[in-house]
Amino acid sequence: MKEYQSLSHTRWDCKYHVVFIPKRRKKLIFGKLRKHIGEVLHDLANQKDSKILEGHLMQDHIHMCISIPPKYSVSHVVGFIKGKSAIAIARQFGRRRNFTGESFWARGYFVSTVGLDEEMVRAYIREQEKEDERYDHLKLDLDMPL
Repeated sequence: MKEYQSLSHTRWDCKYHVVFIPKRRKKLIFGKLRKHIGEVLHDLANQKDSKILEGHLMQDHIHMCISIPPKYSVSHVVGFIKGKSAIAIARQFGRRRNFTGESFWARGYFVSTVGLDEEMVRAYIREQEKEDERYDHLKLDLDMPL
């Protein structure tokens, strides 16, 4: 049987597939920053009683399957995570005097509800890097002259 979570008067199971990118889709997420972002995102989600169930950091975007309680809107939690993580990144890796972090994440994000196909969405997130490599390899084969 499916496990539901509880609030004082609510039983719930609200999961979302969320994707967001750095500004200008720059390939910025790698090395120490990659490890740091993962920890920061999990900590920030916990602050809003949310949990990142599955996540994958690509060089130019982030996929995550996140469980958000119904007392918070998706836009509120994603905005909080993006805003506070940008500040944390600016403090850790950016200029020391400006902690606003306003130039790391692009505006907006993709979100889709996760229903009965949760395992399929989680597998997609897990295998995203392999898919991108396969696509890049196919693209290189097509670009080569005969």
